[in-house]
Amino acid sequence: MAGHPTPHFHNDAGHAKIEIGVKEFMCVGANPPFDHPHVFLDMGDDSEKVCPYCSTLYVYNAALGAFETKPEGCAYHATTTWA
Repeated sequence: MAGHPTPHFHNDAGHAKIEIGVKEFMCVGANPPFDHPHVFLDMGDDSEKVCPYCSTLYVYNAALGAFETKPEGCAYHATTTWA
């Protein structure tokens, strides 16, 4: 994914699995302030990956776009405010 932003995903709702459209991504756990360290995960040749921090099961779904999820609403979009 060189040259492209790495998608970040969260699991605030505690879903059993989240389908995503990429194999390289970051898991943040829940939304801040309840997040865990933002960890980079790579499925490699596999079609699923479990986050070692929050145990969320991510499953690759080629029909989804890079920032789409099933169930919907699990893409994390950071909002930065500067003082």
